[in-house]
Amino acid sequence: MRTLAIETTERRGSIAAFQDAILVAEARLASEQRSAQSLAPALALLLKQLDWKAADVDLIAVTDGPGSFTGLRVGVTTAKTLAYAAGADVLGVNTLEVIAAQAPLPDDHFDRQITAVIDAQRGQLYSASFTRESDEVIRCVEKTHIVESVDWLANRQAGELLTGPGLARLTDDLPTSVTLVDSPIWTPRAVTVGKLAVAQYENGRRDDLFRLAPQYYRPTAAEEKWNEQHGKS
Repeated sequence: MRTLAIETTERRGSIAAFQDAILVAEARLASEQRSAQSLAPALALLLKQLDWKAADVDLIAVTDGPGSFTGLRVGVTTAKTLAYAAGADVLGVNTLEVIAAQAPLPDDHFDRQITAVIDAQRGQLYSASFTRESDEVIRCVEKTHIVESVDWLANRQAGELLTGPGLARLTDDLPTSVTLVDSPIWTPRAVTVGKLAVAQYENGRRDDLFRLAPQYYRPTAAEEKWNEQHGKS
């Protein structure tokens, strides 16, 4: 099985390719361009380097949120378009799940809670918590939600493992009883997106190509403005 994985929720995205569950190629998107400009050329180059045609791809995996609104739209739209053109299946993977799966854990601590956070602006965070069952399988114990940073800090548990780019502004306020994952692996990578998607696909999970959509977890700015104008909350 051939899989392409796409990650565009952060400022600099990445892509990866797998043959069955084995990583065969990985690339970072150009830092000087936005994902909307760099993603399609990078995918075309990766396919050329692997000597793959689009029709050879069986699965397209993509982070579907939370994250940058624009990045999510670009990634999910590209994944769906490519999957439709190639006749491939498509799977959306939660961004916080990807970040949590990158946290290194000793073999005997798979039940330790991992909480991942992304900055949601306005003094808020996107947060979700997980435990790991294996390197490729993690279980959600607290679903993705938006929370005030102050409230999130007040509810941290002793022994908890914390990760994610949302920690960047919070490290000075965290209790000493928690453990931080090293900052270089706070951001999601396409390699992890692909690993999780391949494992989930092999376990029978499928997404509907036409129903897959970015998961923003809050209204867009345009939607909020419309709600304000029409008196809706």
